Amino acid sequence: MKFFMRKTTRVAALSSALLLLLGYGHAQQPPAPAPSPAPQQKPQEPPTIRTNVSLVNVIATVTDRRHHFVTDLGKTDFKILEDGKPQDITNFFRQTDLPLRIAVLLDTSNSIRERLRFEKEAATDFLYKTVRRSKDLAFLMTFDNEPEVIQDYTEDLDQLRSAIEAQRAGGGTAFRDAIYAASAKLITAPVPAGPNPEVRRVLVVISDGDDNLSDHALSESLEMAEKSEAAIYAISTNTDWLSLSHQTPEKIMKSHGDKILEQFADDTGGRVFFPYRIDDLAQSFQDIGNELRSQYSVAYIPSNPVSRGGFRRIEVKVDRKGLIVRSRRGYFAPRPVTQAAQTGAAPTRK
Repeated sequence: MKFFMRKTTRVAALSSALLLLLGYGHAQQPPAPAPSPAPQQKPQEPPTIRTNVSLVNVIATVTDRRHHFVTDLGKTDFKILEDGKPQDITNFFRQTDLPLRIAVLLDTSNSIRERLRFEKEAATDFLYKTVRRSKDLAFLMTFDNEPEVIQDYTEDLDQLRSAIEAQRAGGGTAFRDAIYAASAKLITAPVPAGPNPEVRRVLVVISDGDDNLSDHALSESLEMAEKSEAAIYAISTNTDWLSLSHQTPEKIMKSHGDKILEQFADDTGGRVFFPYRIDDLAQSFQDIGNELRSQYSVAYIPSNPVSRGGFRRIEVKVDRKGLIVRSRRGYFAPRPVTQAAQTGAAPTRK
């Protein structure tokens, strides 16, 4: 009996000691840390606007009143204005031997069926007189219901001729869409290997200028042509109202299509031709070839560095009297670029 009591007393004592230890341990645990406050969000800053004003390069052709090329001018003979304000010419040289990147745009719509042979001979003759192997590249695009690249950039003249000869006429006329597509392709033209990536972009369009199917407006096609910095040389296939009493055919009255061709040529610093016979074509293409190697490159950094996009008008003048200057009439300034756009972040919608 005494043994049982002693045992019970010992168990109770051990239990009490254990409870004291547990209570002490529980009391010594540090209190749970208080939840940290939520981080304060920084107010969203407006995107940084950056502009990239680069060198503006203008190709100028200078002729006298008899249409002879004038190639002996210097930097001091030129003046250039942007939106009516004089600009400082930073770079100047005679551009006589740059590699050419040529788009040949052939109208194969039903409206020119009777003149398709004329177009084929015109395109082939031009390429053989102009493209230099190992230096120049050309591609062929046709258009009827829609534009289509028939032969991509190549220096192989026989390959280009075969592609031209295979064409047949038919369908509607998407002239403006063709100008738009050809100009866009010229923007990404292959550049030559070596330290100088400069090329001369040229678009030769052989058409009557009519249009009945295009999705692009005239202004859109003109804008793309100006962005490509390509000079457009137009060969009209419309022989109505052509006077043959002079050494070269002259238009007495221009059709709507003729005026459209003229507008593209004038706005990009090119020319429009109205040939009648194959001999007239040969002279026209000789003039184009000579012109491409009788030009000036005049470059400047715009005095107005703020770029909000939009069109800036260019005017090139020379000091000598009696000379005629042809160049593109302006360019589209780069639009402002936000920091979000530069880092790839999605713009915030409002």
